[in-house]
Amino acid sequence: MKNNRKQVRVGGIYIGGGAPVTVQSMTNVDSHDFGAVYAQISALAAAGCDIVRLAVPDIEAADTVAALKKSDITVPLVADIHFDYKIALACAAAGVDKIRINPGNIGERYKVAEVVAACRDGGIPIRIGVNGGSLKREILNKYGAPTAEALAESAMEHVHILEELNFSDIVISIKSSDVRTMINANRILHGTCDYPLHIGVTEAGSAHMGTLKSAVGIGSLLCDGIGDTIRVSLTADPLLEVKEGRALLSALGLGGGAIDVVSCPTCGRTKIDLIGLSARFEEEILPSLRPSRRLKVALMGCAVNGPGEAREADIGIAGGVGEALLFKKGEIVGKYPEDRILEVLRDEINRM
Repeated sequence: MKNNRKQVRVGGIYIGGGAPVTVQSMTNVDSHDFGAVYAQISALAAAGCDIVRLAVPDIEAADTVAALKKSDITVPLVADIHFDYKIALACAAAGVDKIRINPGNIGERYKVAEVVAACRDGGIPIRIGVNGGSLKREILNKYGAPTAEALAESAMEHVHILEELNFSDIVISIKSSDVRTMINANRILHGTCDYPLHIGVTEAGSAHMGTLKSAVGIGSLLCDGIGDTIRVSLTADPLLEVKEGRALLSALGLGGGAIDVVSCPTCGRTKIDLIGLSARFEEEILPSLRPSRRLKVALMGCAVNGPGEAREADIGIAGGVGEALLFKKGEIVGKYPEDRILEVLRDEINRM
């Protein structure tokens, strides 16, 4: 389904048109503090963030964008801009990789036209961002609330503004804090146009609830082949957004060379600290794994749930009493002490 979408280039990353689904996040430090922004973007990129957005509230913050583009930062940067078109012009002149605007709040038509001209000249795509708080009074009156239909209509209204200016290098983002509204709005939009879609649940909440809402909202759409780039928005460290975004793609088999981890819930047969081992694997081992292909890794508590039930896993462990079996495709290949099994598993995965 994604092959029918337009493709947009953001720096060295492609969105839509069959390109892999990308993970985004946003800085939350002061945009005027170059050192803090640089450090956070570097950390996000190291964690696997494909595209980083930063708020640019004024012209002074645009200087940070210019400095970042002159630095050794290579991850594509998106300038998030509201109200003042001159900030967008400054970011375009600085060579930012994408600009996020809502054409409806930029002001008069000539201001939007100037931003579009600058983006066209610089080969910079525009992300149209729409949410419940950005709807015009006329649309709200028509639908009575920020419904899915209202959000989709608003997005297409902004798209038409850019199209009338002969600009089609567009990514669309419709977000809502209501999961069902977000899902339905993106389904409407997917059937209405072929621009790539940035999907996510906005104001999703804490690390726990925000991740759950995002998994339902983003996951439902991705399962239907809808969505080209994602952000798991959390009231938490942006690094966690990247981690959960990557985990979500991995769970859906969209993570390229990612690891798909399966593990049993434990029971009375379990004689190994599988809960502790699973936590260590996720926190300490998983980030360091660099397999050449996508792998399914099983962490099982006993022989019943090991090589038998998890025989389809590429590699896995099955607990015993103070030790664990190492198996590949259901075949046992070794037995190791409990305190060594994760390191052995890591080394075997990295050789695969």
